[in-house]
Amino acid sequence: MKTILLVLVMMCSSAFSQKAEDYRAAAEKGDAIAQFNLGVCYAAGKGVLEDDKQAVYWYTKAAEQGVAKAQFNLALCYAVGEGVTQDKVKAYAIFLHAKLNGSDASEVDKVVELLSLTPAQKEEGQQLAKTLFTD
Repeated sequence: MKTILLVLVMMCSSAFSQKAEDYRAAAEKGDAIAQFNLGVCYAAGKGVLEDDKQAVYWYTKAAEQGVAKAQFNLALCYAVGEGVTQDKVKAYAIFLHAKLNGSDASEVDKVVELLSLTPAQKEEGQQLAKTLFTD
């Protein structure tokens, strides 16, 4: 039984590793969905070593191309300080983009509420949002 479990774990690990390599190849060519997926791989340690900074790097690449899920995950990273210095105002600004680009509005609103921002911080975030992802 232990041998079977070990073989299954090794097969899954190999499959995730190949998937991560496939995502990397496409991500490096600018594929936004692959960039997002590679970020998820790094955040979860699936097929690659877990690395929050690399997750943020790839989420950012995808977020700049308007991928709402990447924007949502990137905002979460800023909200809690995973892979980046915590910045709740920047998180709020990125959440605004995620919401505009199709993330579930009620989900975004719930997370934004947990940020406990002051009105001044929300205003600052709204101004910052105007300058983000505007290439």
